[in-house]
Amino acid sequence: MRKSTKVKKFIPTVVKLKFRVIKRQITDLKFISKNRFAKKRPQENVSGFSITIEQEIKKGTFLENKIHNLKLAFKTINEICIYPDELFSFWKTVGYPSEKNGFKKGRNIVNQKISEEVGGGLCQLSGIIYHTALTANLQILERHNHSVDIYSEEDRFTPLGADATVVYGYKDLRIKNNTDFPIQFKIEIEGSHISCSLNSHKEIEEHHVTFNTIDKGKKTEVVTFIENKKVAISFYNKLRS
Repeated sequence: MRKSTKVKKFIPTVVKLKFRVIKRQITDLKFISKNRFAKKRPQENVSGFSITIEQEIKKGTFLENKIHNLKLAFKTINEICIYPDELFSFWKTVGYPSEKNGFKKGRNIVNQKISEEVGGGLCQLSGIIYHTALTANLQILERHNHSVDIYSEEDRFTPLGADATVVYGYKDLRIKNNTDFPIQFKIEIEGSHISCSLNSHKEIEEHHVTFNTIDKGKKTEVVTFIENKKVAISFYNKLRS
C-alpha cells in the first residue's frame, strides 16, 4: 500500500468531503465566464409545452423517509428556471443533504452494498430528471450510473441505464440548456408515483430513447441511444450479498 493511500485512511470523512466540495468550486470557476449555473427564479413560470416522464415509487422500509427527501429536494428544483446556455446542477440546486437541512435516512448503495444514509432515495429524483433530459435531447455534462443493478425486471421503476446516482461532493448530475429559450423541470408526487415534466414556451421535440442491454457475465453493459445516436454506456455489477 502506498504511503498516500495509508494517510488518506486516517483523514476524517467530513474533512475529505470539505476538500472535495472546495475542489469542485475551484473547477467550477472555469465555467462561469462561458456558462452560468441556473438560479432560483420562483417568479418565473414557464409553460406552454412539456415533456413528461412518470415512475412508480416502490414500497420499502424507508418509503416515508424517501418521499420526505424527494419532496424536500424537488421543492427547490421547481423554483429553478434554466436560461439558454445555463447549467443545471443537482447539488448546487438541492444543497447538502444533511439532517441539519431537514433530510432523513433512506436507502443508498455504498461500496456495492445497500446501506442507510441521510438523504437516501434522492437518486430516483436525479434519475427521472436525467431520463427526461435525454428525451428532450438536452446536453448531459455529467452523469454517473449506479455501480450495481439491485433490481429484477419485475421490480424496476425505470429502465436499466436511465439512472443517475448522485453523491454530494463527488458525483453530480449536470445538464446544459442547449435550446434558445428558458426551460424548467417541474416535479410532482401523487400517491405512489413521481413525475418530472420539462416545461418550455416553445415546443421541444420529444426523442425516442432506447437502452440496449448486453450480458457481460459478471457485469451488464447498457448502451443508451437517442434515436440512432449512441450517447452513453453504463456498466453494472451484480449486487453482492
